[in-house]
Amino acid sequence: MFEGFTTDLVDVGEASVFVRHGGEGPPLLLLHGHPRTSATWHRVAPLLVRRGFTVVCPDLRGYGRSRGPAPAADHAPHSKRAVAGDMAEVMRALGHRRFGLVGHDRGVPVALRLVLDHPEAVTRVAFVDGIPLSEHLARADARFATAWWHWFFFAQPEIPERVINADPDAWYRGDARAMGQENYDEWRAATRNPDVVRAMLEDYRAGLTVDRRHEEEDRARGARIGCPVLVLWSLRDDLEDLYGDPRAVWRDWADDVRGQGIDAGHHVAEEAPGPLSDALGDFFTP
Repeated sequence: MFEGFTTDLVDVGEASVFVRHGGEGPPLLLLHGHPRTSATWHRVAPLLVRRGFTVVCPDLRGYGRSRGPAPAADHAPHSKRAVAGDMAEVMRALGHRRFGLVGHDRGVPVALRLVLDHPEAVTRVAFVDGIPLSEHLARADARFATAWWHWFFFAQPEIPERVINADPDAWYRGDARAMGQENYDEWRAATRNPDVVRAMLEDYRAGLTVDRRHEEEDRARGARIGCPVLVLWSLRDDLEDLYGDPRAVWRDWADDVRGQGIDAGHHVAEEAPGPLSDALGDFFTP
């Protein structure tokens, strides 16, 4: 897995970020979602290297082998602004002042925060299977609450930790054959770590509070994404069913928006690495 890649632990001040990186060419930063780690990109990253990119795959703050500060009552240490700051520092530490950016699932709001807070650093951005957190919440209805109930369960204090840590293997289910054994083993080790579980829950708690406020402040001041945007979504997930064409949502945030659906379930990097890497490679090729 990740043959030819280097691994590092980058100190960014408040956090230490585990990162895999390899290849030569224009840099691409790939941000995973919940409850995965950087290993979720193990089938996509080598394909992008072959396309001529330097590929950087970090574990987000608190996920996988990255570590961060203790939770706080306002959830700010796990806000997308804090995590995006980590990512900007990681890329600077690796010598990349400007880079392409990809976010999947919970990596989507991190990517959004990164491109809005550090626009000088991001050349292009791809959002995979997600829309802004504030847009999810503004559109929340019975269908959303039924399908995505875990957002609101995870936001409760203490109870989710007790439930999940009592039997993490039952809570977080995966298929080693579909994921790849090494990816599965790394993910399973992370989900069995109570500190990682707490950090992942803090991600969701921040999402419903401080992150939502930051995005609403962006809209109020008329902030927009200034670089080209690629929107990709899994045709066998429910994003299109809930919101129609996801590109339409993103056009309220950016002028240059394009995209397409991919025939896969939610974990598209594991299920359809070829189509995903083709779409990303075409978009980010200079």
